[in-house]
Amino acid sequence: MATVDIYTKGHCPYCYRAKALLTEKQIQFNEIEIDVNPELRSVMIERANGGYTVPQIFINDQHIGGCDDLFALESQNKLDAILAV
Repeated sequence: MATVDIYTKGHCPYCYRAKALLTEKQIQFNEIEIDVNPELRSVMIERANGGYTVPQIFINDQHIGGCDDLFALESQNKLDAILAV
């Protein structure tokens, strides 16, 4: 099973959508709330190669991108294969 990290903020609709998709697929994920732990924001930006918006999603330490990127993988039928690794 893949390791999924998702950087979020509490009132982010894109974060809710991304987490809902992962939950629907019964994928456990590590949610890192950068509004609760602001010191982790710089870690997120570094891991995301400058990406500073939320969510920032990583599967097995591979940067996937944000919510739209996650849903694009799903619509291309590529997400399940990435999550299965």
